[in-house]
Amino acid sequence: MSTPAAIKRLCIIGVGLIGGSLARALRRANAVQHIVGVGRSRENLESAIELGIIDEMSQDIAQAVRDADRVIIAVPLGMYEQVFGDMAGNLHADAIISDVGSTKMQALSIAKQRLADASRFVPAHPIAGTEKSGAAASFSELFDDRTCILTPDATTDAQAVQSIEQMWQTAGSKVIRMNADTHDQLLAGVSHLPHVAAFALVNAVRKQGSESFDPFAFAAGGFRDFTRIASSSPEMWRDIAMSNRQPLLQQISALKNELSGLEDALQQQDERTLLDEFSAAKKARDQWLEKHGDNF
Repeated sequence: MSTPAAIKRLCIIGVGLIGGSLARALRRANAVQHIVGVGRSRENLESAIELGIIDEMSQDIAQAVRDADRVIIAVPLGMYEQVFGDMAGNLHADAIISDVGSTKMQALSIAKQRLADASRFVPAHPIAGTEKSGAAASFSELFDDRTCILTPDATTDAQAVQSIEQMWQTAGSKVIRMNADTHDQLLAGVSHLPHVAAFALVNAVRKQGSESFDPFAFAAGGFRDFTRIASSSPEMWRDIAMSNRQPLLQQISALKNELSGLEDALQQQDERTLLDEFSAAKKARDQWLEKHGDNF
């Protein structure tokens, strides 16, 4: 594939971990000439300028997107209605719009409701991240050898899709395409459920504490590793959970069934079932790591 032409003016709405890391990755590849960052926090935007992540800052979406040839939306899903509404009528005719959200059916729906021409919106989801947030947490290597999923539909402009695909490849990602509904079903199990489970586990332990007893004082590596993602943005994960509610409910039900089975085995002192279930899980995880360990 030939090297794509540099983006002349990139507008990133939401200069946090993902938006900031994309800016850094594109700068690393000399694939962008000018970056304007948009956000609610002036302090975060000023930090992004000082760190060289963006060249210009704005808190006015309508003004910031006006001359951009590429617009990336990197805000919580709950803000999409406002962001798309503010962009509508202010985009350059040739501008290509994309996002980095964790659910794609809702992103497509809002784009079609708000934009006069939604064919130039290419939904994307880079499968990368940490529990940290803000521009200062970003780094150029975040997407290296990570998968980025594009979920265009039949109405999406083919050249726009190719442009976004090349952008993510330039940022270091391996790009695949899939149906938006399939994406949301799959991610409900392997991404959204683990975050909900981590939040639930921390709260289950927290609620057992008292003024004289702190259960976290006895937590060690296992608890830390399992609950790391519970340090992620509550606002962001609230929006993800609500936007992918039905698939997530199905996954929560599946997890509850597994826990109920283990509970029954414990009540019945059924060592065989416990060993079989634990062994099956270990085997599945070991096989996953052996096959896909380089992807994260």
